[in-house]
Amino acid sequence: MDYHNDGYPLVQRDGGFDTVGSIETNVADGFTMATVGDLLLARPVTKGHYPGLADVLKIFHDADVTFGNLETNILDARSQGCPQAEYGGAYCISAPELGPDLKAMGFNMVSRANNHTLDWGVEGMRETSQALEENGIVYAGAGENLAQAGAARFCETARGRVALVSFTTTFEPMSRACDPAGEAPGRPGLNALRLTKNVVILAEMLESLRRVREVLPGYEPSAYDPGRVEVAGVAFKTGDKVGYSFETDPRDVAGILRNVRRGKQFSDFCIATNHGHQPGEWSQEPPDYEQFFARKLIDAGADAYVVHGPHLLRGIEIYKGRPIFYSLGNFFCQDLRTPVGADMFEAYGKDPRVDTDAEVTVDEVAKGYPTAGGFVGAQSDAVYYESVVAVSRFEQNLLAELTLYPIELGRSKRFANRGVPCPAVGPKAEAILKRLQKLSEPFGTKIEIENDVGMVRIHSISS
Repeated sequence: MDYHNDGYPLVQRDGGFDTVGSIETNVADGFTMATVGDLLLARPVTKGHYPGLADVLKIFHDADVTFGNLETNILDARSQGCPQAEYGGAYCISAPELGPDLKAMGFNMVSRANNHTLDWGVEGMRETSQALEENGIVYAGAGENLAQAGAARFCETARGRVALVSFTTTFEPMSRACDPAGEAPGRPGLNALRLTKNVVILAEMLESLRRVREVLPGYEPSAYDPGRVEVAGVAFKTGDKVGYSFETDPRDVAGILRNVRRGKQFSDFCIATNHGHQPGEWSQEPPDYEQFFARKLIDAGADAYVVHGPHLLRGIEIYKGRPIFYSLGNFFCQDLRTPVGADMFEAYGKDPRVDTDAEVTVDEVAKGYPTAGGFVGAQSDAVYYESVVAVSRFEQNLLAELTLYPIELGRSKRFANRGVPCPAVGPKAEAILKRLQKLSEPFGTKIEIENDVGMVRIHSISS
């Protein structure tokens, strides 16, 4: 059999050759994708009093695809599911009415792989799936086994069929889906990309750590690595700048790339999306592995790579005529949730007989997620309540124009009302867009600001 230069076999048709399983993009001109970050929703909003929300939702009206990351569970906790002992830092839950509400907003595709996918157990995961299916919202990233969780899911639009592949680098260990093995059945859960974390230190620090390791109880000598040492389960390696470095699991990478390629073979356009907190929610820069991996995804057939999870904005890159969003921050951030599991009361030193659910979640926002070593990732700063809606328009199967609409989520409002987007205008809009300008400069992306809107015109960018 003959092969195309991209490695795919050729078959003869009508006297010529065509590629089997082509990963070419094939949408009609004018195809538009509206993209947002995390949907941290606790209750429906479209019928409520939220000034400015309707103006934001108008942005979605002409989009073929409207995408966001569903970082919550949709179920009635009085009769379904239960708060798990292992959860994503908070028990994210929404009322059953959220399904119709998401549809009314205009969302037709959402990702499901994130650290809150199994906050309410497998039953909560399944109830969420049913709520989305009943409202015609396509989701990916969660399923009855790894094959289902990792597979691309498809949305039919007037300008082409769209695939979505969802995975996460931030997850609880027991939430990871797996496939059957022999007589053992598969495990329900999410599509994970496992990372190995290294602490990067200067060379002169490494020898001191090596001496510490050698006097710890239970130390057994192993192969000597001049640039790396592990102490009490933490890996350290040398580098030019102190920080964190991440290595991707090759098995997970292979599965994700295959699912992207397969998704594109069965569609006209493919979105790949990752929920990742690395290197930390304090960082406005992506982790060191991500640019290389993002480009591999696009080379495999993805037409857009969307990151969410840090809950703040990071830069934008245009690679081979396709957008890479290194984080789109929050689109919703409703901090008050109910009910709250007993484990979360304990984590924040609260008593469910005395304290309320609201008092627990206020502490969560102020202190961050609880860990064995204390609290990390406090999210009370303004940057967690400022973001953009990104609208990508494609012509001739390449990104022609990217429009960035700045939004704010009402950080100054009382907790019961904050977290719902409205348009950012004037100095606030300019501040958000200028921050995004600066964050995108290292990727060669030029954002122009016109009338409180950011514009990326692709002719001015070298891919």
